[in-house]
Amino acid sequence: MAKKKTRFVCQSCGQEYPKWTGRCTACNDWGTVVEVAIEAAAPVGAARLSTGAAPIRLMDVEGSEVERKKTGIAELDRVLGGGLVAGSLVLVGGDPGIGKSTLLLQASDKSASAGDTVLYVTGEESTRQTKLRFDRIGARSQNLWIMAETSLRAIEDHIAKNKPDVLVIDSIQTLYSDEVQSSPGSVSQLRAITARLMAIAKGQDIATFVIGHVTKEGAIAGPRVLEHMVDTVLYLQGQRGHAFRILRAVKNRFGSTDEIGAFEMGDSGLSEVSNPSAFFLAERAMGSSGSVVAASFEGTRPLLVEVQALVTPAGGGHARRTAVGVDSSRVALLLAVLEKKAQLDISGCDVFVNVAGGLRLDEPAVDLAIAAALASSHLDRPVPTDAVIFGELGLGGEVRAVVSAPARVAEAQQLGFRRLILPDGNATELKAHPDLKYFGVSGIQALLDVLF
Repeated sequence: MAKKKTRFVCQSCGQEYPKWTGRCTACNDWGTVVEVAIEAAAPVGAARLSTGAAPIRLMDVEGSEVERKKTGIAELDRVLGGGLVAGSLVLVGGDPGIGKSTLLLQASDKSASAGDTVLYVTGEESTRQTKLRFDRIGARSQNLWIMAETSLRAIEDHIAKNKPDVLVIDSIQTLYSDEVQSSPGSVSQLRAITARLMAIAKGQDIATFVIGHVTKEGAIAGPRVLEHMVDTVLYLQGQRGHAFRILRAVKNRFGSTDEIGAFEMGDSGLSEVSNPSAFFLAERAMGSSGSVVAASFEGTRPLLVEVQALVTPAGGGHARRTAVGVDSSRVALLLAVLEKKAQLDISGCDVFVNVAGGLRLDEPAVDLAIAAALASSHLDRPVPTDAVIFGELGLGGEVRAVVSAPARVAEAQQLGFRRLILPDGNATELKAHPDLKYFGVSGIQALLDVLF
């Protein structure tokens, strides 16, 4: 009998090696390279899969809007781009215990209550354990089917029998295919199972959710090819000790990746946060130096968030620079502008910047608010509590206009703020309002003059 051929594959990134090595040179992980059997290749000349379709001109293809079905959870629909697309494959990742299974079980219950047949496959828990969560979230649907199974072949048989409209796999790392000779969760298994689930979803128009484990770095475990194969990749994020959860899309073939969904974890599962701005500002310390309300934008939604800064003399050695929720290199840039253009001596101070609530801000429109928080803490003078600040700060100390200023102002007005400190370019385009005061600033020194 011929000896079975094997190869060595990293279980973290999928890099292949001719022989075993203790450390993967691609991802630098130790102990992740394992030996796997090589599946038999198709014989030369074997028939290829074909749809039999002849090429046609792209302009002759009849376009149509993608039909979407509502999941019953408005925040989830927002992140998906308006709803769930039949035949799509959605990969959901997040830290252990963050609420991935709870979110999808709630969505499954609402979809089943709306008339869809839903099959929930759990490979990590028993049906009794899932029923406990089912009761905890107050689910009552009679059209939600559940099975505890890890064999892909058995799952396919149940799909053919029940013909579900929505399929949920919890989680893909627990499944195995008997056609692949490696352990569940290995690179070979993940590739084969994802490809098969994609074929099932597309071939039978089944909207499919797949839960994926994450690594210690926060990325979905397994090779990056998984994220390339699926239609949508969602991450459920949050900080331990905080009930607030954010659902964010990092890839979406059927919608924008700028939208976020806001949830709060409670005893009865995840509840939607319809007004995230009020949630972020609920516990804001009034009259405290270093605290500033920034007007940010996530997709089509304006958000008011609290930016906190603490500037204190360094105890010795190199000054520390710590940023949570914002890019640390961006903070370093703003500190340099404050020193050079506003003559604030911060070089010998420890600097800490934090975005309250666990949100991450990436757009440059929050530059002005971060700079104001840093100056407020350094001077120990609070920013007016009824002020909202937004604008981009350039290296020359100039303040540049940003997009969607009217929506930011409307959000601030709705929450009772009366002062808007914003770029001159945006202040001139806004209509006067009797209850609002606009303070247009053209540079960093003008900002400090208005505030202090």
